Amino acid sequence: MSDVNVFKQPKPFYLIFSVEFWERFGFYGMQAILTVYMVNILGMSEAESFTLFGAFSALIFGSVAIGGWVGDKILGTKRTITLGAFVLTIGYSLLGLSAAGGFGGKELIYIAMGFITMGNGLFKANPSSLLAKSYEENDPRLDGAFTMYYMAINLGSFFSMLLSPWIAEKMGYGVAFGVSAIGLLITMVNFMVMGRIVKNIGSKPDMLPVNKRYYFAVVVATVVLSFLSAFLLQHLFYAHAILVVVGITIVFIYFKEAFKTQGLERAKMFVAFVLMLQGIVFFALYFQMPTSLNFFAIHNVSHDLFGFKVEPEQFQALNPFWIMIASPLLAILYNKLGERFAMPFKFAFGMVLCSLAFLILKFSTGFANSQGIINSNWLVMSYLLQSLGELLVSGLGLAMIAQLVPQRMMGFAMGMWFLTSATAAILAGWIASLTAAPEGIVEPAQTLVLYAEVFGEIGYVTAAIAIFTLLIAPKLTRIIQGKA
Repeated sequence: MSDVNVFKQPKPFYLIFSVEFWERFGFYGMQAILTVYMVNILGMSEAESFTLFGAFSALIFGSVAIGGWVGDKILGTKRTITLGAFVLTIGYSLLGLSAAGGFGGKELIYIAMGFITMGNGLFKANPSSLLAKSYEENDPRLDGAFTMYYMAINLGSFFSMLLSPWIAEKMGYGVAFGVSAIGLLITMVNFMVMGRIVKNIGSKPDMLPVNKRYYFAVVVATVVLSFLSAFLLQHLFYAHAILVVVGITIVFIYFKEAFKTQGLERAKMFVAFVLMLQGIVFFALYFQMPTSLNFFAIHNVSHDLFGFKVEPEQFQALNPFWIMIASPLLAILYNKLGERFAMPFKFAFGMVLCSLAFLILKFSTGFANSQGIINSNWLVMSYLLQSLGELLVSGLGLAMIAQLVPQRMMGFAMGMWFLTSATAAILAGWIASLTAAPEGIVEPAQTLVLYAEVFGEIGYVTAAIAIFTLLIAPKLTRIIQGKA
Protein backbone atom coordinates (compact mmCIF):
# COMPACT_ATOMS: atom_id res chain seq x y z
CA MET A 1 0.00 0.00 0.00
CA SER A 2 1.35 3.46 -0.84
CA ASP A 3 2.18 5.97 1.86
CA VAL A 4 -0.69 8.20 2.88
CA ASN A 5 -0.14 11.97 2.72
CA VAL A 6 -1.79 13.13 5.96
CA PHE A 7 -1.55 16.77 4.83
CA LYS A 8 -3.74 16.12 1.81
CA GLN A 9 -7.22 16.07 3.32
CA PRO A 10 -10.69 16.75 1.87
CA LYS A 11 -11.95 20.36 1.94
CA PRO A 12 -14.35 19.79 4.89
CA PHE A 13 -11.34 18.94 7.09
CA TYR A 14 -9.86 22.43 6.72
CA LEU A 15 -13.15 24.12 7.56
CA ILE A 16 -13.69 21.94 10.65
CA PHE A 17 -10.04 22.46 11.68
CA SER A 18 -10.49 26.26 11.61
CA VAL A 19 -13.85 26.08 13.42
CA GLU A 20 -12.31 24.01 16.22
CA PHE A 21 -9.23 26.26 16.39
CA TRP A 22 -11.25 29.42 17.02
CA GLU A 23 -13.68 27.78 19.44
CA ARG A 24 -10.83 26.41 21.56
CA PHE A 25 -9.08 29.79 21.24
CA GLY A 26 -12.10 31.37 22.94
CA PHE A 27 -12.56 28.67 25.57
CA TYR A 28 -8.96 28.37 26.75
CA GLY A 29 -8.45 32.12 26.67
CA MET A 30 -11.34 32.41 29.12
CA GLN A 31 -10.12 29.47 31.24
CA ALA A 32 -6.58 30.87 31.54
CA ILE A 33 -7.70 33.97 33.43
CA LEU A 34 -11.06 33.07 34.99
CA THR A 35 -9.96 32.07 38.51
CA VAL A 36 -7.55 35.03 38.68
CA TYR A 37 -10.40 37.34 37.62
CA MET A 38 -12.63 35.90 40.36
CA VAL A 39 -9.97 36.59 42.99
CA ASN A 40 -8.46 39.88 41.82
CA ILE A 41 -11.57 41.65 40.50
CA LEU A 42 -14.60 39.99 42.11
CA GLY A 43 -12.96 39.62 45.52
CA MET A 44 -13.50 35.88 45.95
CA SER A 45 -11.06 33.92 48.07
CA GLU A 46 -8.72 31.54 46.23
CA ALA A 47 -10.49 28.54 47.80
CA GLU A 48 -13.91 29.85 46.73
CA SER A 49 -12.76 30.45 43.14
CA PHE A 50 -11.19 26.98 42.89
CA THR A 51 -14.31 25.23 44.16
CA LEU A 52 -16.53 27.26 41.82
CA PHE A 53 -14.24 26.56 38.86
CA GLY A 54 -14.34 22.84 39.66
CA ALA A 55 -18.16 22.80 39.63
CA PHE A 56 -18.19 24.89 36.43
CA SER A 57 -15.85 22.40 34.70
CA ALA A 58 -17.99 19.48 35.92
CA LEU A 59 -21.14 21.01 34.42
CA ILE A 60 -19.33 21.66 31.14
CA PHE A 61 -18.32 18.01 30.79
CA GLY A 62 -21.71 16.84 32.00
CA SER A 63 -23.49 18.82 29.26
CA VAL A 64 -21.52 17.33 26.34
CA ALA A 65 -23.86 14.34 25.96
CA ILE A 66 -26.81 16.74 25.51
CA GLY A 67 -25.16 18.49 22.56
CA GLY A 68 -24.20 15.20 20.93
CA TRP A 69 -27.78 13.95 21.18
CA VAL A 70 -29.23 17.22 19.82
CA GLY A 71 -26.77 17.12 16.91
CA ASP A 72 -27.45 13.48 16.05
CA LYS A 73 -31.20 13.31 16.58
CA ILE A 74 -32.87 16.74 16.73
CA LEU A 75 -31.29 19.69 14.88
CA GLY A 76 -28.40 18.15 12.98
CA THR A 77 -24.67 18.41 13.61
CA LYS A 78 -24.11 21.65 11.67
CA ARG A 79 -27.02 23.61 13.13
CA THR A 80 -25.98 22.53 16.63
CA ILE A 81 -22.42 23.75 16.04
CA THR A 82 -23.72 27.16 14.97
CA LEU A 83 -26.15 27.41 17.89
CA GLY A 84 -23.47 26.32 20.36
CA ALA A 85 -21.06 28.96 19.04
CA PHE A 86 -23.77 31.63 19.36
CA VAL A 87 -24.57 30.64 22.98
CA LEU A 88 -20.85 30.64 23.83
CA THR A 89 -20.53 34.13 22.33
CA ILE A 90 -23.32 35.30 24.67
CA GLY A 91 -21.54 33.70 27.64
CA TYR A 92 -18.16 35.30 26.93
CA SER A 93 -19.81 38.66 26.21
CA LEU A 94 -21.60 38.50 29.58
CA LEU A 95 -18.25 37.74 31.24
CA GLY A 96 -16.82 40.79 29.52
CA LEU A 97 -19.73 42.93 30.76
CA SER A 98 -19.26 41.66 34.32
CA ALA A 99 -15.61 42.69 34.09
CA ALA A 100 -16.47 46.13 32.67
CA GLY A 101 -18.12 47.12 35.95
CA GLY A 102 -21.61 48.30 36.73
CA PHE A 103 -23.21 45.33 34.98
CA GLY A 104 -23.92 42.94 37.80
CA GLY A 105 -20.34 41.91 38.60
CA LYS A 106 -20.36 38.88 40.83
CA GLU A 107 -24.01 38.04 40.10
CA LEU A 108 -23.64 38.27 36.33
CA ILE A 109 -20.66 35.93 36.27
CA TYR A 110 -22.88 32.98 37.28
CA ILE A 111 -25.27 33.65 34.38
CA ALA A 112 -22.29 34.00 32.02
CA MET A 113 -20.87 30.68 33.21
CA GLY A 114 -24.30 29.08 32.78
CA PHE A 115 -24.43 30.11 29.11
CA ILE A 116 -20.82 28.99 28.57
CA THR A 117 -21.73 25.61 30.09
CA MET A 118 -24.62 25.01 27.69
CA GLY A 119 -22.88 26.57 24.68
CA ASN A 120 -19.91 24.29 25.19
CA GLY A 121 -22.27 21.34 25.70
CA LEU A 122 -23.98 22.01 22.37
CA PHE A 123 -20.72 22.58 20.51
CA LYS A 124 -18.14 20.18 21.97
CA ALA A 125 -19.07 16.78 20.50
CA ASN A 126 -20.25 17.92 17.09
CA PRO A 127 -17.17 19.08 15.11
CA SER A 128 -15.43 15.73 15.69
CA SER A 129 -18.66 13.95 14.73
CA LEU A 130 -18.84 16.00 11.51
CA LEU A 131 -15.15 15.29 10.80
CA ALA A 132 -15.69 11.53 11.08
CA LYS A 133 -18.62 11.80 8.62
CA SER A 134 -16.39 13.60 6.07
CA TYR A 135 -14.52 10.38 5.23
CA GLU A 136 -15.53 7.16 3.55
CA GLU A 137 -15.34 3.99 5.63
CA ASN A 138 -11.74 2.70 5.99
CA ASP A 139 -10.27 5.91 4.54
CA PRO A 140 -6.55 5.67 5.48
CA ARG A 141 -6.38 9.46 6.01
CA LEU A 142 -8.78 9.41 8.98
CA ASP A 143 -6.20 8.72 11.72
CA GLY A 144 -3.99 11.50 10.42
CA ALA A 145 -6.98 13.83 10.21
CA PHE A 146 -7.85 13.33 13.87
CA THR A 147 -4.21 13.79 14.87
CA MET A 148 -4.16 17.14 13.06
CA TYR A 149 -7.58 17.99 14.49
CA TYR A 150 -6.14 17.46 18.00
CA MET A 151 -3.40 19.87 16.88
CA ALA A 152 -6.10 22.50 16.15
CA ILE A 153 -7.25 22.24 19.76
CA ASN A 154 -3.72 22.75 21.04
CA LEU A 155 -2.86 25.55 18.61
CA GLY A 156 -6.01 27.42 19.62
CA SER A 157 -5.33 26.99 23.33
CA PHE A 158 -1.60 27.83 22.96
CA PHE A 159 -2.18 31.20 21.29
CA SER A 160 -5.11 32.19 23.52
CA MET A 161 -3.28 31.24 26.74
CA LEU A 162 -0.43 33.50 25.65
CA LEU A 163 -2.68 36.33 24.51
CA SER A 164 -5.48 36.51 27.12
CA PRO A 165 -3.32 37.07 30.24
CA TRP A 166 -1.35 39.79 28.42
CA ILE A 167 -4.55 41.54 27.29
CA ALA A 168 -6.05 41.24 30.78
CA GLU A 169 -2.95 42.89 32.27
CA LYS A 170 -2.61 45.66 29.65
CA MET A 171 -6.24 46.39 28.70
CA GLY A 172 -8.39 44.82 31.41
CA TYR A 173 -10.41 41.64 31.84
CA GLY A 174 -13.40 43.02 29.93
CA VAL A 175 -11.33 43.25 26.73
CA ALA A 176 -9.71 39.84 27.38
CA PHE A 177 -13.09 38.09 27.70
CA GLY A 178 -14.23 40.09 24.68
CA VAL A 179 -11.41 38.51 22.65
CA SER A 180 -12.81 35.08 23.57
CA ALA A 181 -16.22 36.24 22.28
CA ILE A 182 -14.58 37.42 19.04
CA GLY A 183 -13.04 33.96 18.60
CA LEU A 184 -16.53 32.45 18.70
CA LEU A 185 -17.93 35.07 16.34
CA ILE A 186 -15.21 34.14 13.85
CA THR A 187 -16.16 30.47 14.33
CA MET A 188 -19.84 31.17 13.69
CA VAL A 189 -19.38 33.45 10.67
CA ASN A 190 -16.75 31.16 9.16
CA PHE A 191 -19.02 28.13 9.47
CA MET A 192 -22.07 29.91 8.08
CA VAL A 193 -20.21 31.48 5.11
CA MET A 194 -18.26 28.34 4.20
CA GLY A 195 -21.05 25.91 5.08
CA ARG A 196 -21.48 24.85 1.44
CA ILE A 197 -18.26 22.83 1.81
CA VAL A 198 -20.08 20.45 4.18
CA LYS A 199 -23.45 20.75 2.44
CA ASN A 200 -23.81 17.00 1.87
CA ILE A 201 -22.20 15.90 5.14
CA GLY A 202 -23.87 15.55 8.53
CA SER A 203 -26.33 13.62 10.63
CA LYS A 204 -29.79 12.64 9.40
CA PRO A 205 -31.54 15.90 10.54
CA ASP A 206 -28.90 17.90 8.62
CA MET A 207 -30.30 16.48 5.38
CA LEU A 208 -33.81 17.68 6.14
CA PRO A 209 -35.26 21.22 6.21
CA VAL A 210 -34.99 22.79 9.64
CA ASN A 211 -37.89 21.89 11.92
CA LYS A 212 -38.71 25.32 13.36
CA ARG A 213 -40.69 23.85 16.25
CA TYR A 214 -37.78 21.63 17.27
CA TYR A 215 -35.31 24.49 16.86
CA PHE A 216 -37.40 26.79 19.03
CA ALA A 217 -37.72 24.04 21.66
CA VAL A 218 -33.92 23.55 21.75
CA VAL A 219 -33.33 27.30 22.07
CA VAL A 220 -35.81 27.57 24.96
CA ALA A 221 -34.32 24.48 26.65
CA THR A 222 -30.81 25.94 26.24
CA VAL A 223 -31.82 29.21 27.92
CA VAL A 224 -33.60 27.37 30.75
CA LEU A 225 -30.65 25.01 31.32
CA SER A 226 -28.23 27.96 31.22
CA PHE A 227 -30.09 29.64 34.07
CA LEU A 228 -30.38 26.30 35.88
CA SER A 229 -26.59 25.91 35.58
CA ALA A 230 -26.19 29.44 36.95
CA PHE A 231 -28.38 28.49 39.93
CA LEU A 232 -26.37 25.32 40.57
CA LEU A 233 -23.11 27.29 40.49
CA GLN A 234 -24.49 29.57 43.20
CA HIS A 235 -25.69 26.56 45.25
CA LEU A 236 -22.86 24.05 44.91
CA PHE A 237 -24.44 21.54 47.31
CA TYR A 238 -27.13 20.80 44.70
CA ALA A 239 -24.56 20.62 41.86
CA HIS A 240 -22.50 18.10 43.81
CA ALA A 241 -25.59 16.11 44.84
CA ILE A 242 -26.77 15.82 41.21
CA LEU A 243 -23.32 14.61 40.14
CA VAL A 244 -23.31 11.96 42.88
CA VAL A 245 -26.79 10.69 41.93
CA VAL A 246 -25.98 10.66 38.19
CA GLY A 247 -22.62 9.02 38.82
CA ILE A 248 -24.03 6.22 40.97
CA THR A 249 -26.83 5.61 38.47
CA ILE A 250 -24.46 5.39 35.49
CA VAL A 251 -22.01 3.08 37.31
CA PHE A 252 -24.95 0.85 38.35
CA ILE A 253 -26.17 0.62 34.74
CA TYR A 254 -22.64 -0.08 33.51
CA PHE A 255 -22.13 -2.99 35.91
CA LYS A 256 -25.64 -4.29 35.27
CA GLU A 257 -24.77 -4.49 31.56
CA ALA A 258 -21.35 -5.98 32.35
CA PHE A 259 -22.89 -8.82 34.37
CA LYS A 260 -25.19 -9.64 31.47
CA THR A 261 -22.13 -10.51 29.39
CA GLN A 262 -19.76 -13.46 29.70
CA GLY A 263 -16.09 -14.31 29.43
CA LEU A 264 -13.71 -11.94 27.65
CA GLU A 265 -16.34 -9.28 26.93
CA ARG A 266 -17.19 -8.94 30.63
CA ALA A 267 -13.50 -8.96 31.63
CA LYS A 268 -12.74 -6.17 29.14
CA MET A 269 -15.56 -4.06 30.59
CA PHE A 270 -14.05 -4.44 34.06
CA VAL A 271 -10.64 -3.40 32.70
CA ALA A 272 -12.25 -0.33 31.09
CA PHE A 273 -13.80 0.61 34.45
CA VAL A 274 -10.43 0.33 36.24
CA LEU A 275 -8.85 2.57 33.58
CA MET A 276 -11.72 5.08 33.99
CA LEU A 277 -10.91 5.28 37.71
CA GLN A 278 -7.32 6.06 36.75
CA GLY A 279 -8.73 8.71 34.42
CA ILE A 280 -10.44 10.41 37.37
CA VAL A 281 -7.08 10.66 39.16
CA PHE A 282 -5.43 12.09 36.06
CA PHE A 283 -8.11 14.72 35.41
CA ALA A 284 -8.09 15.80 39.08
CA LEU A 285 -4.41 16.67 38.54
CA TYR A 286 -4.98 18.14 35.07
CA PHE A 287 -7.47 20.68 36.44
CA GLN A 288 -4.76 22.02 38.77
CA MET A 289 -3.36 23.96 35.80
CA PRO A 290 -5.95 26.78 35.77
CA THR A 291 -6.26 26.69 39.59
CA SER A 292 -3.46 25.82 42.04
CA LEU A 293 -0.61 25.74 39.48
CA ASN A 294 -1.81 29.07 38.09
CA PHE A 295 -1.66 30.72 41.51
CA PHE A 296 1.62 29.00 42.35
CA ALA A 297 3.05 30.73 39.28
CA ILE A 298 1.58 34.04 40.50
CA HIS A 299 2.88 33.75 44.07
CA ASN A 300 6.11 31.76 43.94
CA VAL A 301 7.57 31.49 40.41
CA SER A 302 9.79 34.08 38.72
CA HIS A 303 7.73 35.86 36.08
CA ASP A 304 10.11 35.20 33.22
CA LEU A 305 10.61 32.41 30.72
CA PHE A 306 14.03 31.82 29.15
CA GLY A 307 14.96 35.42 29.95
CA PHE A 308 11.73 37.00 28.67
CA LYS A 309 9.23 38.66 31.01
CA VAL A 310 5.84 36.91 31.02
CA GLU A 311 2.52 37.20 32.81
CA PRO A 312 2.28 34.28 35.30
CA GLU A 313 -0.99 32.97 33.77
CA GLN A 314 0.88 32.52 30.47
CA PHE A 315 2.74 29.52 31.90
CA GLN A 316 -0.43 27.51 31.16
CA ALA A 317 0.49 27.75 27.45
CA LEU A 318 3.31 25.30 28.21
CA ASN A 319 0.72 22.49 28.28
CA PRO A 320 -0.40 22.76 24.62
CA PHE A 321 3.20 23.60 23.63
CA TRP A 322 4.55 20.34 25.03
CA ILE A 323 1.55 18.40 23.66
CA MET A 324 2.34 19.62 20.13
CA ILE A 325 6.04 18.78 20.49
CA ALA A 326 5.52 15.35 22.05
CA SER A 327 2.50 14.02 20.09
CA PRO A 328 4.37 12.97 16.92
CA LEU A 329 7.23 11.50 18.97
CA LEU A 330 4.84 9.35 21.01
CA ALA A 331 3.05 8.25 17.84
CA ILE A 332 6.39 6.94 16.51
CA LEU A 333 7.05 5.20 19.83
CA TYR A 334 3.63 3.52 19.75
CA ASN A 335 4.33 2.19 16.26
CA LYS A 336 7.74 0.85 17.33
CA LEU A 337 6.52 -0.90 20.49
CA GLY A 338 3.14 -2.11 19.24
CA GLU A 339 1.36 -4.47 21.67
CA ARG A 340 4.34 -4.44 24.03
CA PHE A 341 3.10 -1.02 25.21
CA ALA A 342 -0.54 -1.95 25.78
CA MET A 343 -3.24 0.42 27.04
CA PRO A 344 -2.93 -0.47 30.79
CA PHE A 345 0.82 0.27 30.66
CA LYS A 346 0.21 3.58 28.91
CA PHE A 347 -2.24 4.63 31.64
CA ALA A 348 0.14 3.42 34.38
CA PHE A 349 3.13 5.33 32.97
CA GLY A 350 0.86 8.36 32.60
CA MET A 351 0.23 8.16 36.35
CA VAL A 352 3.98 7.92 37.02
CA LEU A 353 4.63 11.07 34.98
CA CYS A 354 1.82 13.01 36.71
CA SER A 355 3.25 12.00 40.09
CA LEU A 356 6.70 13.23 39.08
CA ALA A 357 5.20 16.51 37.81
CA PHE A 358 4.12 17.41 41.36
CA LEU A 359 7.06 15.84 43.21
CA ILE A 360 9.45 17.94 41.13
CA LEU A 361 7.58 21.08 42.27
CA LYS A 362 7.92 20.01 45.91
CA PHE A 363 11.62 19.39 45.29
CA SER A 364 11.94 22.81 43.60
CA THR A 365 10.81 24.67 46.72
CA GLY A 366 14.14 23.72 48.33
CA PHE A 367 15.88 25.85 45.70
CA ALA A 368 13.78 29.00 46.20
CA ASN A 369 15.61 32.28 46.76
CA SER A 370 15.43 34.20 50.04
CA GLN A 371 12.12 35.83 48.95
CA GLY A 372 10.48 32.41 48.36
CA ILE A 373 10.62 32.58 44.53
CA ILE A 374 11.69 29.58 42.39
CA ASN A 375 13.19 29.60 38.92
CA SER A 376 10.54 29.19 36.20
CA ASN A 377 12.45 26.28 34.64
CA TRP A 378 11.08 24.03 37.40
CA LEU A 379 7.53 24.82 36.25
CA VAL A 380 8.55 24.21 32.61
CA MET A 381 9.75 20.73 33.59
CA SER A 382 6.59 20.03 35.61
CA TYR A 383 4.37 20.98 32.66
CA LEU A 384 6.43 18.73 30.37
CA LEU A 385 5.91 15.71 32.65
CA GLN A 386 2.19 16.36 33.09
CA SER A 387 1.66 16.96 29.36
CA LEU A 388 3.31 13.62 28.56
CA GLY A 389 1.01 12.05 31.15
CA GLU A 390 -1.96 13.70 29.42
CA LEU A 391 -1.04 12.13 26.09
CA LEU A 392 -0.85 8.70 27.72
CA VAL A 393 -4.16 8.97 29.61
CA SER A 394 -6.53 11.65 28.31
CA GLY A 395 -5.33 11.43 24.70
CA LEU A 396 -6.09 7.69 24.65
CA GLY A 397 -9.27 7.63 26.74
CA LEU A 398 -11.77 7.41 23.89
CA ALA A 399 -9.55 4.92 22.05
CA MET A 400 -9.55 2.79 25.21
CA ILE A 401 -13.36 2.84 25.35
CA ALA A 402 -13.59 1.90 21.66
CA GLN A 403 -11.16 -0.98 22.21
CA LEU A 404 -12.69 -2.50 25.34
CA VAL A 405 -16.44 -1.78 25.45
CA PRO A 406 -19.00 -3.66 23.28
CA GLN A 407 -20.30 -1.71 20.28
CA ARG A 408 -23.88 -1.74 21.60
CA MET A 409 -22.74 0.26 24.68
CA MET A 410 -20.32 2.58 22.90
CA GLY A 411 -22.29 5.83 23.20
CA PHE A 412 -23.12 5.17 26.84
CA ALA A 413 -19.47 4.35 27.67
CA MET A 414 -18.22 7.45 25.83
CA GLY A 415 -20.54 9.53 28.00
CA MET A 416 -19.24 7.70 31.05
CA TRP A 417 -15.67 8.69 30.09
CA PHE A 418 -16.74 12.36 30.06
CA LEU A 419 -18.34 11.76 33.47
CA THR A 420 -14.87 10.85 34.79
CA SER A 421 -13.81 14.39 33.84
CA ALA A 422 -16.85 15.89 35.58
CA THR A 423 -16.20 13.88 38.76
CA ALA A 424 -12.52 14.78 38.65
CA ALA A 425 -13.33 18.49 38.23
CA ILE A 426 -15.20 18.54 41.56
CA LEU A 427 -12.35 16.64 43.23
CA ALA A 428 -9.81 18.98 41.63
CA GLY A 429 -11.55 22.05 43.06
CA TRP A 430 -11.28 20.57 46.56
CA ILE A 431 -7.60 19.61 46.07
CA ALA A 432 -6.76 23.08 44.72
CA SER A 433 -8.49 24.73 47.70
CA LEU A 434 -5.92 23.03 49.97
CA THR A 435 -3.26 25.29 48.43
CA ALA A 436 -5.27 28.48 49.07
CA ALA A 437 -3.40 30.68 51.49
CA PRO A 438 -5.29 31.63 54.69
CA GLU A 439 -6.34 35.26 54.98
CA GLY A 440 -3.38 37.46 55.82
CA ILE A 441 -0.80 35.08 54.34
CA VAL A 442 0.59 36.98 51.36
CA GLU A 443 4.38 36.73 51.55
CA PRO A 444 5.92 34.31 49.01
CA ALA A 445 8.06 32.69 51.72
CA GLN A 446 4.85 31.80 53.61
CA THR A 447 2.85 30.54 50.60
CA LEU A 448 5.86 28.48 49.47
CA VAL A 449 5.61 26.29 52.58
CA LEU A 450 1.93 25.61 51.87
CA TYR A 451 2.53 24.72 48.20
CA ALA A 452 5.45 22.44 49.10
CA GLU A 453 3.28 20.53 51.56
CA VAL A 454 0.24 20.11 49.28
CA PHE A 455 2.18 19.38 46.07
CA GLY A 456 4.20 16.80 48.02
CA GLU A 457 1.01 15.12 49.25
CA ILE A 458 -0.44 15.11 45.71
CA GLY A 459 2.79 13.64 44.33
CA TYR A 460 3.11 10.89 46.96
CA VAL A 461 -0.55 9.81 46.73
CA THR A 462 -0.33 9.74 42.94
CA ALA A 463 2.94 7.77 43.18
CA ALA A 464 1.21 5.13 45.32
CA ILE A 465 -1.61 4.90 42.75
CA ALA A 466 0.98 4.72 39.95
CA ILE A 467 2.82 1.82 41.62
CA PHE A 468 -0.47 -0.03 42.05
CA THR A 469 -1.42 0.55 38.40
CA LEU A 470 2.02 -0.70 37.27
CA LEU A 471 1.56 -3.86 39.35
CA ILE A 472 -1.86 -4.65 37.87
CA ALA A 473 -1.00 -3.58 34.29
CA PRO A 474 0.35 -7.02 33.23
CA LYS A 475 -2.84 -8.71 34.48
CA LEU A 476 -5.07 -6.18 32.73
CA THR A 477 -3.07 -6.58 29.52
CA ARG A 478 -3.48 -10.36 29.60
CA ILE A 479 -7.23 -9.90 30.05
CA ILE A 480 -7.42 -7.56 27.03
CA GLN A 481 -5.46 -10.05 24.92
CA GLY A 482 -7.71 -12.91 26.07
CA LYS A 483 -4.86 -14.74 27.80
CA ALA A 484 -6.03 -14.42 31.43
